[in-house]
Amino acid sequence: MVSAPDDGVRVDRRYSKVRDIVPMEVIDQQAAREYEQVKQEAIAKHTLVDEDDPQVKRLREIGIRLLPQTVLWNPRAGRWAWEINLIRSKQVNAFCMPGGKMAVYSGLLDELNLTDDEVAMVMGHEISHALEEHARQRAAQAEISNLGANVVSQLTGFGNLGNMDIGSNAKMLSLRFSRQEETEADLIGMDIAARAGYDPRAAITLWQKMGAVLKAGDEFTSTHPSGRSRIAVLQAHMNEVLPLYAKAMNMPMEKLPPYKANMADLHDAPVDAGDEDLQHPLKK
Repeated sequence: MVSAPDDGVRVDRRYSKVRDIVPMEVIDQQAAREYEQVKQEAIAKHTLVDEDDPQVKRLREIGIRLLPQTVLWNPRAGRWAWEINLIRSKQVNAFCMPGGKMAVYSGLLDELNLTDDEVAMVMGHEISHALEEHARQRAAQAEISNLGANVVSQLTGFGNLGNMDIGSNAKMLSLRFSRQEETEADLIGMDIAARAGYDPRAAITLWQKMGAVLKAGDEFTSTHPSGRSRIAVLQAHMNEVLPLYAKAMNMPMEKLPPYKANMADLHDAPVDAGDEDLQHPLKK
């Protein structure tokens, strides 16, 4: 069951009973299987980066600081068998499957020259998708489409699919989240990172970099739309998370130093047309 801390960011979270047709345990099990497949494919292609690589150590050290904060938003996260791996690829992307199975593609770090603060924002964002059970919601909707509404309605009391293996329509890495879910992940990820001692102002430069460096149609921009509207939401909630960062740094708010980006010529991101239906899954 997801929860929320008393302080920090305020998020308009919207849940649907539809997700209850797929038990969280089923989602976790499938995610673990798919994650192992991803790892084995990377091993076969010699693209799974060794554990002693500095970038792997960097990701896991950031993770060590982030993960204790996750239970504030979802107590189940304290029981997850977390994994964080780096895959060598030009792809600019990252993901965190249900159950805490996370991977970062090296292109994300290299192309955007990310600082630790910005990496923490990416990781916090992806972790938040898992905490908020967004994949469960999308998997349930995919199953309704796959099985047919009539079949689902015949399940006991609009109940769940038990131990049934969810179909190919709901593969973890193929799921697309909605703009509303992306906003939730942005804000909760920023909150988690701030509590862990990472500057939340890095969330702004992260998405400015996305807009400046990446092209429309790239994997990350197609499933994680950047734009002025997205940055505006982050900025609107900045005063809620800066005190968390100051507390983590054991520093009065007025003593926080000005934030400095490590990349020049960062301007407003491109105008983002947005979606009329904030609940509709984003499409590539």
